[in-house]
Amino acid sequence: MAEPDEIVELHARNEQLGRAPATRAVIDQARGTVMALAPCAGERAWDLAVGVSQHCSVKLRDVAAALVATTKDRILPEPIQREL
Repeated sequence: MAEPDEIVELHARNEQLGRAPATRAVIDQARGTVMALAPCAGERAWDLAVGVSQHCSVKLRDVAAALVATTKDRILPEPIQREL
């Protein structure tokens, strides 16, 4: 039988895997947004998004969600705007 710590870790991994497809879709949409606005290739768009995530200490999925929200007339948060 699994130890309590192992069970907690397995639950956390399971939850993360459940979110992965939706997170990936938002990241791909953000990548396309950057490609259209920059304009640049997909790999460069990925590098830009990852760089913003790292420099702003914001999870990549949150940077991606903010970028995608701009297509719905939302304004990017100031730290992300500055970094881009």
